[in-house]
Amino acid sequence: MERNRSDDFPARRLSGAAVRRASVTDALVRTFFEEWAETGYVGISLERVASRAGVGKAALYRRWSSKLEMASDLLARVGLRITETGDLGSLEADLEAVLLAIRRVLRHRTIRRILADLHAQIGREPALAEAIRPLQQARRERAHALVERAVARGELENTVDRETIADLVAAPLYWRLVVVGGRSDRAHIRRLAQMSAAAARAA
Repeated sequence: MERNRSDDFPARRLSGAAVRRASVTDALVRTFFEEWAETGYVGISLERVASRAGVGKAALYRRWSSKLEMASDLLARVGLRITETGDLGSLEADLEAVLLAIRRVLRHRTIRRILADLHAQIGREPALAEAIRPLQQARRERAHALVERAVARGELENTVDRETIADLVAAPLYWRLVVVGGRSDRAHIRRLAQMSAAAARAA
């Protein structure tokens, strides 16, 4: 099986005057997500995150005052990057590019564990459900932009159901990779793009 280098999180001990602010933040972010993947959200200890990152607790609390604030901030950042794609000239090409971007994220084993735990937990913690909203909104906004480009090209009617298309863009791929634990090769992505485009045109 091909190894994804982004799955590796080499440990770095950071201390003293050599520490740069960006390095400290990067270490805390990486360690927070590692902790989440290992323990689940309810088991995260910010003190343990700071210790594992090799920094003092004060460095963490200067950036985030609580576990919820840290989770909310980091999920929002992920949401802004998760499906960054451009205009590729057609609805199917745009859909394929977005699906490939989503697949890159969902193939990361740490992210898969976090997402599965997150969606199980949000029903029990309303504050966490609110924290994930920017991530969800960012993904839907990109799906809406994709639809607007297709409408402008004349590929879709202006009356198309934008919200349902936004649901279709990620849900089948998420189900296969995260829920079922299946695989998705390039041919599968292409089929998903074709089927999603056909469904959008039918709508």
